Amino acid sequence: MEKRISFKFNARYEILGTPSEDVEELWFVCHGHGQLAKYFIRKFDAIASPKRLIVAPEGLFRYYLQGFAGRVGATWMTKEDRVSDIGNYITYLSAVYNEVTSQLKKDLKITFFGFSQGAATISRLATMSDLSFDRLVLWAGIFPPDLPPLQSTDRLKDKQCFLVYGLQDEFLTEARIKEQESIAEQIQITPESITFEGKHELSSEVLESLAEIPYRHQLYFRA
Repeated sequence: MEKRISFKFNARYEILGTPSEDVEELWFVCHGHGQLAKYFIRKFDAIASPKRLIVAPEGLFRYYLQGFAGRVGATWMTKEDRVSDIGNYITYLSAVYNEVTSQLKKDLKITFFGFSQGAATISRLATMSDLSFDRLVLWAGIFPPDLPPLQSTDRLKDKQCFLVYGLQDEFLTEARIKEQESIAEQIQITPESITFEGKHELSSEVLESLAEIPYRHQLYFRA
């Protein structure tokens, strides 16, 4: 007979920048499968500034990328016990979010960003929590098919949504793009597509261009 238990859990996250009242913009970024936050966050050096804070949580499950030794990566979840894992990482990500934003000023622009597997992770955080944010960026990843339709529509209806991918991305195939379009249609969202010449990777140049796009709304205000 399977049983469940809850307990305190210690987890880590990385920041690029210094939390202060000078910060005007927060990027909450989730890495892809097999990555670690301390390396993933370096990809955002190109857009770091005293007024922009980058926060990179790390997947709660770490493993050896090859065999039983050597390089280590992290993942957000697998197919095993997935509902529980999703609930756990939403609780974890919410705790990171609340800790960081408690150190910042009340009016703040917030970008939720997910790369590859992290795109599904950040999509679930955006739609299955009550955390405030202004825009959602899915880079080399798509909306997961298990998003709650009505809740997702309500949570994303006034948000800027971007789908960014390399035209040579070996994982984001035409079939996957069609799946993205189908899910987006179900939740009544039309992401703006941004493409570039490249594979399954982050482009500093495109990242800089994305960071320069004005926020349509400034919705986050803490009482």
